[in-house]
Amino acid sequence: MVGIRSNMRVLRVLCGKFSAASLLRMRFQLAKQSRSWPLPFDSVLTDAANLRFNNVDCDLMYGGRITSEERSAISTYVGVGIAIVLIAGGVYIFFLTQKEKKETTGFDPNRPVPSDAVLKRRLKAEEYFVVREGGTQTPFQNDFWNYDRTGIYVDVITGEPLFTSLDKFDGQIGMPTFSKPISKDLLVEKPDTSNDMKRTEVRAKRSNAHLGHLFTDPKSPTGQSYAVNSAAFHFIPKEEMKARGYEAYLPLLDKK
Repeated sequence: MVGIRSNMRVLRVLCGKFSAASLLRMRFQLAKQSRSWPLPFDSVLTDAANLRFNNVDCDLMYGGRITSEERSAISTYVGVGIAIVLIAGGVYIFFLTQKEKKETTGFDPNRPVPSDAVLKRRLKAEEYFVVREGGTQTPFQNDFWNYDRTGIYVDVITGEPLFTSLDKFDGQIGMPTFSKPISKDLLVEKPDTSNDMKRTEVRAKRSNAHLGHLFTDPKSPTGQSYAVNSAAFHFIPKEEMKARGYEAYLPLLDKK
């Protein structure tokens, strides 16, 4: 047994090249050669425990230990991978933003009208409710009912100019009210008998957006008033029209 123990110490020194199972097999072979077979069960357990827990200098999982150089290399690869993903994501978002900006800047009559799915993503919930679901905003609680800046009111869907501030007046109903549109050809008028009323609904011809209603109004310079929803429009101030692609519409704001 002394020879076996001596041989096992040699094996433990060399165990970096062998697995635990291999070392135990070698232990049995040495035992047979020294005619001390069979090995006592407690001897086998003791050697196995020593191999697993007590030999600090021996790596039983030889080849599985990660060196500091390997950890450094892995960290570098991971860092480079993350950087590549972030850069690719940034480039994608940039081009997506540019595409979105191109589709919403100014008015292009050749630009297709966005689908309802796109509008649900692009518009605010209240805007979609008005233009696509025929909703009506609360009087005196909307953006433009008493707005008095000089500029144009454009379709929230297509960006097409529909009304100017020069034709806006106080209809005393808490909604943006205009005496006339830029051109009647830009609008569609249709009967509306909802809510047990007889009214004339006004829609944008190009986008089919619900805008509001048309009424007879003696206070209006034209005898008519277009009572529309603020949520159906974006307002473009005169001083921003050129930069935002509406320079061709600046003559609409010349004083009459």
